[in-house]
Amino acid sequence: MCGLAKSSLKSSQNRNMRLILASTSAFRRELLARLQLSFEVAAPNADEAPLPHETPAATAERLAEAKARAVASSFPDALIIGSDQVAFVGDQRFGKPGTRENAMIQLSRMGGKTVIFHTGLCLLNAATGRIQLRGIATEVRFRKLSASEILRYLDREDALNCAGSAKSEGLGISLLEYVRGDDPNALVGLPLIVLCEMLRAENVLVP
Repeated sequence: MCGLAKSSLKSSQNRNMRLILASTSAFRRELLARLQLSFEVAAPNADEAPLPHETPAATAERLAEAKARAVASSFPDALIIGSDQVAFVGDQRFGKPGTRENAMIQLSRMGGKTVIFHTGLCLLNAATGRIQLRGIATEVRFRKLSASEILRYLDREDALNCAGSAKSEGLGISLLEYVRGDDPNALVGLPLIVLCEMLRAENVLVP
């Protein structure tokens, strides 16, 4: 009976833990809101540069954990979500373009190619130190894109803060031939199917 009581108490405590999204991304915030859970947002201070000889997948997963850990001291009793995404073809990486010129270069290089968008997802229980870390890959095939198509797209879509410059939840979907992956939300930046699994493992009720 004592064991059951302790288990029940732990479950109740986890359900009431604060949930923190360690991200400044409006896209991730909108995705997390779909789960209808109360959460707060905190900006992580993490160096997003890849390490020497680090694979793109390893970079995304390491940074997801780094973002969660970056805010842990401010929320010592919370569940903290960190996520990061790297797009790549072979050893060529495509991050957030930042400028229109970089976006044009990225899209011209990705046209006619299959690009892997690898999303790292971390759930950190700051109270116990428990880490859940996963990588979710999404295969995206780009159409062969003409210069005029790229220009029209960039005139109409603000994609400068999207890895690979392709905002798939907007007009960017018109640039693609297909998307293949286990979680349709992963490409936008927050894999909700895996996140729900992680939250349930921490006794958070979803739904």
